Amino acid sequence: MSEIKHVNDENFEAEVIQSGKTVFVDFWATWCGPCRMLAPRLEQAAKTFDGRAVIAKYDVDESSGRAGEYGVRGIPTIIAFRNGQVVDQHTGSCSQDVLDAFIEKNL
Repeated sequence: MSEIKHVNDENFEAEVIQSGKTVFVDFWATWCGPCRMLAPRLEQAAKTFDGRAVIAKYDVDESSGRAGEYGVRGIPTIIAFRNGQVVDQHTGSCSQDVLDAFIEKNL
């Protein structure tokens, strides 16, 4: 059973850019209502896609360098990284079906 990784400016390079798997990074904040709504769906996705994808969370209040680098203007924003490159992104909360389809499409 896969758990969500917590990434920040210090470990982003190792955990996301250099990962051998497709990594889906949720840019979020604790005060963000839609982010809190999305959280259990991300936990489910981490279980559903265990071994196929990595789900990570990046708190924009604790670190902000990567959010600025990738042009995150609203949260939650999920950015899909493959081989260290951005391949897709989704902004806003969504249903489990939409989240799963976004992940599946980008594997």
